[in-house]
Amino acid sequence: MTPYDEIRVPVPGGELAALHWPAREPGAPVVVALHGITANALSWGVVARELAGRVTLIAPDLRGRAASAGLPGPYGIATHADDVAALAGALGLDGVVLTGHSMGAFVAALAAVRHPDRFGPLLLVDGGVGFPAPTHLSPDELMTAVIGPAMDRLSMTFADRAAYRAFWQAHPAFAGDAWSPEVDAYIQRDLTGDEPAMHSTCRIEAVRTDGIGLFDEEVLSAIRKLPAPTTLLWAARGLMDEEQGLYDEKRLAAAGLGDTRVEPVAVRDVNHYTVLTGHEGAQEIAARLMALANTPVPSGG
Repeated sequence: MTPYDEIRVPVPGGELAALHWPAREPGAPVVVALHGITANALSWGVVARELAGRVTLIAPDLRGRAASAGLPGPYGIATHADDVAALAGALGLDGVVLTGHSMGAFVAALAAVRHPDRFGPLLLVDGGVGFPAPTHLSPDELMTAVIGPAMDRLSMTFADRAAYRAFWQAHPAFAGDAWSPEVDAYIQRDLTGDEPAMHSTCRIEAVRTDGIGLFDEEVLSAIRKLPAPTTLLWAARGLMDEEQGLYDEKRLAAAGLGDTRVEPVAVRDVNHYTVLTGHEGAQEIAARLMALANTPVPSGG
């Protein structure tokens, strides 16, 4: 695994934790990376490996998750966007490359709109382009439709870390060769408590608020107000490795991205998780981040 250290920066209510993978050379470009709704900073571990110290990578645990689980509400996409701007400000960063996966992509888009001086080029990974909520669903029904099984996991307990590993290894998205030391570290960072009743660090209130907040008008409209050209990498397969992903050509056409600064790019043979945590997806993300940071991409990968 690529070595990293943990940093903390002040935000309203306390301190935001972030992981810092330093570049080999001083003065190298910086990328800030945001995780998904029930994930944590170590979801970017495989990308960090692929970046191989050519840029500095900083990934926060968003409010209500992992080492930032103790931060209080209010939660919501706008709060996360402001937290990320506070992180950049505390580190003296301006115009840095910003990327996000899943919910993190929505946070990234809104952060770029709310704080255009802090962030520069933007890479969205299987998220950031939203659709209005069906009006016939209650908030709880909406959450079930959005992240169903992931929400169920937050109320489960596990006998020990091996049991949590087995739970995730049985997940359809991580079948075959999708498991790695980085994936293992990522899922274990989410586990807390004492045996035999360990549980996710994610605060259910935070996840519920953030999930419903994905349909806020400010969040949905951010994609149309981006200050810089943006790439959307979308996974061909879904959260459970099903053939229908979150996006496809038809859905993206319906989103009307032609009048935005967003270029959608399909990533084949990956699902919603492995577009970030699998070798092929992480390699694609790393190459694009290095290009955005004006860092040479090595030949052959």
